[in-house]
Amino acid sequence: MIGVLTLVARHSTLYNMAMLQRYLILWLVLSSLIALMWPDGTTGMESPFVASTPYLSYLIGLTMFCVGCLLPPDEMRQVVRRWPTVLFGTGVQYLAMPALAYVMAHLFEVDTTDRIGIIIVGVVPGAMASNVLTMTARGNVSYSVSLTTSATLLSPVVVPFGLWLLLGAELPVEPLKVALQLLREVVLPVVAGFTICRFSKRFEHLATTTAPTVANVVILWIIAVVVALNRNEIAKIHTITLLALFSVNVIGYLTGYNAARLIRLPEKMRRALTIEVGMQNAGVGTVLALKIFPETPAVAIPTATYTFGCMLTATILAWYWSRRAPDDMIGDVEGVHSVKPDRE
Repeated sequence: MIGVLTLVARHSTLYNMAMLQRYLILWLVLSSLIALMWPDGTTGMESPFVASTPYLSYLIGLTMFCVGCLLPPDEMRQVVRRWPTVLFGTGVQYLAMPALAYVMAHLFEVDTTDRIGIIIVGVVPGAMASNVLTMTARGNVSYSVSLTTSATLLSPVVVPFGLWLLLGAELPVEPLKVALQLLREVVLPVVAGFTICRFSKRFEHLATTTAPTVANVVILWIIAVVVALNRNEIAKIHTITLLALFSVNVIGYLTGYNAARLIRLPEKMRRALTIEVGMQNAGVGTVLALKIFPETPAVAIPTATYTFGCMLTATILAWYWSRRAPDDMIGDVEGVHSVKPDRE
């Protein structure tokens, strides 16, 4: 009887995870609407989103801990084994996205607050949701996870340098402080989650069934916090800012796909790199924006807005590709013998 109940509970958990993943855009909209329409403090009902603002660092740490729990040992070995293509893909992301953010912010002549937010969007690592959408797009999931892992581990070095390079005197904190924050809130939780799950099979089983749901719920909560903090400002977001963010997103996809084609990667790996480059870790970007610019929470509006946009466009792209089988029956291509997909 206990075994049956355990099996039912496990299937129920998996079903809830599937519903959360499949309708992530819907939950994103609903949670943000609740934050937007929550009664103000005069009614005695303080917004739980605003009240949780001091704990955002812990929330993003929890998310990254879940990511670490979900990293199979094989994926870490593949990062090392095929480091040339992983390093290439990570380089494309960390070069293309900051450059696109900087160019589009100036090309569309957005105001200072939005420009800073757009640049933060550009410099953060890729989003973990890219792995799920790569699977939907019939891309190489292993390569996608390797790219996300690489970008996350390098973020304490690359992100502060990118912010210093593109924001300069506008950056109110030292790049070293940003690096230490990313190390503490992003990298160390990933390493801790990965390590604990390797030494405890019971904890690994628990994490496998709960971590995806926890991570996604926390990201939804963080975005809702931004909405709650900027209720009076969100309606004022300029159309030109939306166009700039949309341009960064779409050109990011095009850059990822064409960069992969340039070095003749198989189609499934092209799809993985496309989605990885175009999507950004809005949770990290949002917390980073609020931490660096605590007096100007509106800086986080572009990062939160980008979440809606890239999730929507990536979902559409993944749906389109899901209906078209990738042509990966090309055998060994000169120069890429070591980059064939190892497994799915």
